[in-house]
Amino acid sequence: MDSTSLLSALLVVSALAYFLGLKKSRAIAGNNGGITSLHSLPGYYGTMVALWCLIPALFLLAIWQFSERDVLQHMTLDSMLVSEVPADEVQRGLLINTIENISTGRLQSDSQAHIEAAEYLNELRGTSQTLRNILVLGIGLLGTFLAWLQVQAAKRARNHVETIFRVALICCSLVAIITTLGIVLSVFFEATRFFQQVPFFDFVLGLHWSPQTAIRADQVGASGSFGSIPLFVGTLQISFMAMCVAVPIGLFSAIYLSEYAGQRLRNTAKPLLEILAGIPTVVYGFFAALTVAPAIREWGQSMGFTTSSESALAAGAVMGIMIIPFVSSLSDDVINAVPQSLRDGSYGLGATRSETIVKVVIPAALPGIVGGILLAVSRAIGETMIVVMAAGLAANLTMNPLESVTTVTVQIVTLLVGDQEFDSPKTLAAFALGLMLFLVTLVLNAIALWVVNRYREQYE
Repeated sequence: MDSTSLLSALLVVSALAYFLGLKKSRAIAGNNGGITSLHSLPGYYGTMVALWCLIPALFLLAIWQFSERDVLQHMTLDSMLVSEVPADEVQRGLLINTIENISTGRLQSDSQAHIEAAEYLNELRGTSQTLRNILVLGIGLLGTFLAWLQVQAAKRARNHVETIFRVALICCSLVAIITTLGIVLSVFFEATRFFQQVPFFDFVLGLHWSPQTAIRADQVGASGSFGSIPLFVGTLQISFMAMCVAVPIGLFSAIYLSEYAGQRLRNTAKPLLEILAGIPTVVYGFFAALTVAPAIREWGQSMGFTTSSESALAAGAVMGIMIIPFVSSLSDDVINAVPQSLRDGSYGLGATRSETIVKVVIPAALPGIVGGILLAVSRAIGETMIVVMAAGLAANLTMNPLESVTTVTVQIVTLLVGDQEFDSPKTLAAFALGLMLFLVTLVLNAIALWVVNRYREQYE
C-alpha cells in the first residue's frame, strides 16, 4: 500500500470513527431522556473520535515520510563493507545516488557490491512500507477506541474539539509567520554579503546601474556599477502610470456597478470585467509590445517627440489595464458592505444620490478602498513580464515616459538567470535589490495604514 492508498484508508477509518462516536452519543442521549442530557451536540462527539483517529496517525505518517529516506540510506551504507564506503561526504552522496538508481532500474551496474546494496535497499523499503502501514492504521484504530470509550454524557466534547481546532489555527499562523521571517532573514543575510563588497551608500545613492563584472581586472568595467536609483525611479514611474490608469477606471467602475447599475447589468458586467484578472501577464506583454508601444511611438513621432520603441508609458498603461479588476472588484465589495442605513439617513436629510456617494459612502468605505489600491500597487511593483517586453532592460535615469526604463524585479530576474556564482557582487546584488524593495513596500504600507486609521476615526 503506497502513501496515497494509506492516506485514503486512514480517511475512511476516520469517517467510520466519526459515525461510531455519533452513534454512541445518540444512544446515550436516547437512554437519558434526550439530547439535552449531553454536554455537547452529538456531532461534536463524532468529531472528537475522528480527530483522535486522524491526528496521531497523520503525525506518525509525517515523521515516517520525513525520516524514512535518510534512515534507509544509512542502513544500506552500514550493510556494505567499510572499504567500499568512501569517507568523503560528497562521494558518499554519489554512491547512495548510484545505489538508488540501480534499485529503481534507472541504472545498470557491473559492481556486485552495488547490486547487493540496491537489493538490500529494496528489501528495506518493502519492510518499511509494511511496518508503516501497520503502525499508522494501528495508531488510528487505537485512537478511535480510546476516544470512543470517552464518549459520555458529561464529556466536554465541544470544548475538546474547539481546542484542537484552535491549536491547528495557531500552528498555521506560526507557519506563515516563520515563513515570512525566513524569507526576510535569508534575503537580509545575502544582502549583507553584498554590502561587504559594495558600499551601502554607493548602492543606495548611486546614479548608474551596470552590474556586469569582468573576468580580468584589466577589462573595462571590472568592478561594475551598482547604483540602484535608476531602478527604483523606473519602478515608481511605471507603477505610478499604472495607478493613474487603474485607480480612476477601477474605482469609478465599482461606484457605477454598486450604486447606479441594475442587477442584470451588474451580473453581466462584473464577471466580464474580472476576466481581465485571468489573462496571463505574458499576453499583456505581447499586447503592449505589438500594439500599444508602436501606437505610442507613432503618436510621439507625429507630435515631434523622440519616442523609444520600448517606453515606460506603454508598460505602465498596459499594466494599469491589468490591475483594473483588482481595484474594481475590491472597491465594489467594500462599497456594498457600507450599511444601507447610512444611505437612507443621507437621503432622509435631502441629499441626492451623487452627494450621498461622495459625502457618505466613499468616506465610509475609504479604508477598504485604500486597501484595494495598496494591493494594486504591490501587484504593479512586482510585475515583471510586461516591463521586460514593453519597457526593456535599460537602466536609464529619466522621468520621460517616452523613454525606455527598467524596474527592480526585472533586474532581479536578469541577475539570477543562468548559472551564477553566489559569491560575486553581480548575483548578490539581486538580494540587495530585494531587501530594498521590501523596505520601500513596508514604508508604503505604513503610510497607507496611517491614512486608513486617520479617516476611519472620523466615521466610527
